[in-house]
Amino acid sequence: MSKNTNRPTTTDAGIPVQSDEHSLTLGRDGPIVLNDHYLIEQMANFNRERIPERQPHAKGSGAFGHFETTADVSKYTKAKVFQQGAKTDVAMRFSTVAGERGSPDTWRDPRGFSVKFYTEDGNFDMVGNNTPIFFIRDPLKFQHFIRSQKRRADNGLRDHDMQWDFWTLSPESAHQVTYLMGDRGVPKNWREMNGYGSHTYMLINEAGEKFWVKFHFHTDLGDGNAHFTQDEADTMAGQDGDYHRRDLFDAIDQGNFPSWTLKWQIMPYEDARTYRINPFDLTKTWPHADYPLIEVGKLVLNENPVDWDTQIEQLAFEPNNMVPGIGLSPDKMLLARGFSYADAHRHRLGVNYKQIPVNSARNAEVHSYSRAGAMRTVNAVDPVYAPNSYGGPSAQPQVGGEATWYADGDMVREAYTLREDDNDWSQARALVTEVMDDAARDRFVSNVAGHLCDGVSEKVLLRAFVYWKNVDTEIGERIEKAVRDKLGGKSKAPGMASARSTTDEQISLSEAAE
Repeated sequence: MSKNTNRPTTTDAGIPVQSDEHSLTLGRDGPIVLNDHYLIEQMANFNRERIPERQPHAKGSGAFGHFETTADVSKYTKAKVFQQGAKTDVAMRFSTVAGERGSPDTWRDPRGFSVKFYTEDGNFDMVGNNTPIFFIRDPLKFQHFIRSQKRRADNGLRDHDMQWDFWTLSPESAHQVTYLMGDRGVPKNWREMNGYGSHTYMLINEAGEKFWVKFHFHTDLGDGNAHFTQDEADTMAGQDGDYHRRDLFDAIDQGNFPSWTLKWQIMPYEDARTYRINPFDLTKTWPHADYPLIEVGKLVLNENPVDWDTQIEQLAFEPNNMVPGIGLSPDKMLLARGFSYADAHRHRLGVNYKQIPVNSARNAEVHSYSRAGAMRTVNAVDPVYAPNSYGGPSAQPQVGGEATWYADGDMVREAYTLREDDNDWSQARALVTEVMDDAARDRFVSNVAGHLCDGVSEKVLLRAFVYWKNVDTEIGERIEKAVRDKLGGKSKAPGMASARSTTDEQISLSEAAE
């Protein structure tokens, strides 16, 4: 870090400061006086310098770089960012989901993988993870899911019992929990980690034709499966809780710029009506045999933040930031995130958070009818309403191609309509039995059993054994044996119920399965 001794200290108003060390007092040994405005400014600012942390994805960091579209994919989208040869500045943030702002980087957890493209048509945000799916498919369960992964109300501790209680009562979680308990649950670093949009998005071309798409960012530093074992992760959590943040910053600082190749899976619009699994179900992947990956472009990170608080902590991603040629889909989770992310930013950063430099559009002029509010820095210009006859900004119907789809039916509170291959176990089973090799399966069984042995009550254990036997009978039996061997034949493990001085009822496997 260079030190410039020629710059004088000033107050936040630019007024020269006479001392950085001594408060203004009545005599050398007398009391501090109220008119020491610089001291008061320093103390007051210090008390307010931390904005609220994010609910999920609180712990993380990021960097800046660019994305270049290298292939001609114009037949799928008119988005300028994805026209061959287009080069677009980006901001990226990596994170853990459940950990708080000061938690270790190497806790077992999914990793957030979010990209902000500063396109000439405004900002496009892709919010994703290091897995191509998620735990749930309906946003009404999202708040409950996050609370189950956070801390208990009584002692403020994280609790494996409530995690497994939620998971085993939510069978749609099996695919993601299989990823979580496998090698991707603790990536070695962010640079060797794949990222996925996870959701299904819409693409629209110049002719107005529509396609469904999934985003895959494949690291150029390996196969995306570089990981720590559980023991290595635990050791690193004690040695360097900021290991992943430090690794990314140091690599870029040394000129070792990480990069990812963006690939798409494209589904023709009409296929979604009859495909054998629901293509908008966030707990499912699209088989590559049906919809193969096509290469789109390259993302490179080559610039570190110079002020982490303003450039990373105040960096705000939101799935509703869609530029012409890209849109949302009937994915219920994605539609809800289109509201919830922006609402979270209004709470954390204020209603004018898009005027914070890292969130502001770079290559597009902003002519909105938003006005006033705390921390607004852009002047409102009359007229401040629409429609008007005084030359205010007007809508642009010629842009066309809005992301819409046909829907009908009564308003209901029901799950997605099941299709031929829709179930909660088969893709998790394929991940364990077909994708993992023997060594990965051994680590997986060890990870699950170790997690279950840490404070999970007997009734939840029984459901967990059924849960994994539904995924794969052999794997479930191995997990049950490992847990029972580790617990030494104990009839139950301590968990939420015992901590509340109640008795766990004994239930059979058939009851647990119901």
